[in-house]
Amino acid sequence: MTSPCSVLIVGAGPVGLTAALCLSRAGVPVRIVDAGDDVDRRMRASTFHPPTLDMLAELELAEPLIDLGLRVPRWQLRQHETKQHLVFDLAAIAADTRHPYRLQVEQHRYCDLAVEALARSGVTVEFGKAVSGVEQTSDRTTAALDSGGESIEAQWVIGADGAASPVRKSLGLKYGGMTHTHSSVLVSTTFPFHEALEDLSDVSYCWSRRGPYSLLRLRQLWRVSLYPGTEDLAVAAEEDRVRDWLNYIHPEAGHAELLDVHPYRVHERCVDQFRVGRVFLAGDAAHLNPPSGGMGMNGGIHDAVNLTGKLIEVMAGASDSLLDRYQRQRHQIVSGRIIPQASANRARMAVKDPKRQLARLDEHRQIAADGERCREFLLKSSMISGLREAEAIE
Repeated sequence: MTSPCSVLIVGAGPVGLTAALCLSRAGVPVRIVDAGDDVDRRMRASTFHPPTLDMLAELELAEPLIDLGLRVPRWQLRQHETKQHLVFDLAAIAADTRHPYRLQVEQHRYCDLAVEALARSGVTVEFGKAVSGVEQTSDRTTAALDSGGESIEAQWVIGADGAASPVRKSLGLKYGGMTHTHSSVLVSTTFPFHEALEDLSDVSYCWSRRGPYSLLRLRQLWRVSLYPGTEDLAVAAEEDRVRDWLNYIHPEAGHAELLDVHPYRVHERCVDQFRVGRVFLAGDAAHLNPPSGGMGMNGGIHDAVNLTGKLIEVMAGASDSLLDRYQRQRHQIVSGRIIPQASANRARMAVKDPKRQLARLDEHRQIAADGERCREFLLKSSMISGLREAEAIE
């Protein structure tokens, strides 16, 4: 059985859902399928940067999402033992965005809002449908589903199906780049770090003699990123080891409730092609980067908005050569800016020598004190500069 549509989106994470919303609001017939049974509620991204919120405002989802999250207009760099710190205030870029703050909220809350918005426009997210591969001719694509004998025929396919992407694999594309062997651990806890640590910001990136860590506050919890110094993911996630790290940050935190412990490896990877004929890749299906700075999900949403804007024009009569600009713009920015920037963030915080840590802190204090340098730094770290650079690529 073959079911037709104009655009098939594979993957109902934040990237695929954003693409579906952009297209459906423009009147483009769209189907969106996902192998899971429901929205993925596991611990994933939780930072929405200012330009991403600007994009979501166009979809009328920024305000309801903001209502669920925590606005963070200031974030800090901090040295643990000395408690020295400096604060960057996003008010410095208020003229460049309608949302001069980071929003801290779980990505699944955005996904829930997006699923509801799609339903209001008549699009049902088809969960429990896994795509095994995609074939294409000069004028159509056919996506085979794993079960039921169904295939879906579409003019275009967007693969937003994550790092293990069957869509990418069916195109014969492989990630370039590297995976770091060391492990990282993301911990969710109810411990009130904002009450326990003096002058702490709701987003804080911290150096310490033991190694780097970061603290990100959400409305009901804190998320702690730890670097345990072992390659074994299972060992890194052992409760005693995690609690020992939390105890180092604050003695009472070591006894706090642990809501979730997620070990992972850091990737710096990107495919060479974001477009193959009538099939496109977006988000983790196309690129993976270190989580430092919260650029992964945001970059994927930027992919979706960029691509769908061009698809809408093509379906209204523009030449499909316009779609090659998606490849040029997003590949260049992801591979040339987002991944290197996230990697540099990770390397900057990995310094363990206390003197070098304080020297780095002083370097950034000078940036924060210089109005123009501070604005440029925040435009870059908030991903606004990258979007502007991409738009200038023909």
